[in-house]
Amino acid sequence: MKNVALIGANGMLAAAIKKLAPQDFRLQCYDLPEFDLRQRSQVFALAASAPDIILNCAAFTNVDGCETERELAFAVNGEGAGLLAEFAEQTGAILVHISTDFVFDGGKTTPYLETDQPGPLSAYGQSKLFGEQRIHQLGLKRYFLVRTGWLYGRGGKNFVETILRLASEKERLTVVADQLGTPTWTEDLARALFALLRSEQFGIYHYSNAGECSWYDFACAIVDQAKETGLPVRVEELLPVSTDAYPLPAVRPKYSVLSKEKISAVPGVVIPLWTESLKNYFLMR
Repeated sequence: MKNVALIGANGMLAAAIKKLAPQDFRLQCYDLPEFDLRQRSQVFALAASAPDIILNCAAFTNVDGCETERELAFAVNGEGAGLLAEFAEQTGAILVHISTDFVFDGGKTTPYLETDQPGPLSAYGQSKLFGEQRIHQLGLKRYFLVRTGWLYGRGGKNFVETILRLASEKERLTVVADQLGTPTWTEDLARALFALLRSEQFGIYHYSNAGECSWYDFACAIVDQAKETGLPVRVEELLPVSTDAYPLPAVRPKYSVLSKEKISAVPGVVIPLWTESLKNYFLMR
């Protein structure tokens, strides 16, 4: 039996982890307001539960909000990750830390490898990269740093639920069509995390679903699935627009598809096509 300290236990990814945790992984849940990973005393008090694994799902993920709350973003996404790594290094626990495709600048036209040089464009990406750097600075050996992107699932704010809400309210939607990435269903990522833990092949990995699309393509697929499953849909027209036509405070990478070549070699890791996972999400939501 492995004791797992699940940090950010009230979040969207954590909901999938709690649902899919194998029987030999015993989860102990930590989140605000009782637990604040920015507080050294609270992080090191985790020793009382003797975790074998620290699974960090906690993050400040409001990409545009990070632009105005940089200090909070760097405290949570950066220093908080560093404190967990420091605790793991001192206790011998395995650290699993979730990072993001937004650590890259989007300048490539082929999927990003784990060895590619980061160059975040936004405060969110910069704060997440800072968290990665804090882990590396400590010289931690037993860790998994898993970058993902375009995450959706039950129990949290995400693009799928936003489009469903807007599609039930409006007849016409405009969606950005010149940013490419890959959606990731939380349940697929959760299964991959447990496969990584069983493998003990430590290091940096990329995980998202297979394939690539634009936000516009993703929105069209969401609306199609909503219609197929009989959900209320008012929207009649989805229009593709450029990033320039939809200005936001944070700059997004134009291309953030992640290569899954490395993680696909780990026993037990399954990488479904993003369209198939979206269908399964609708069947289960």
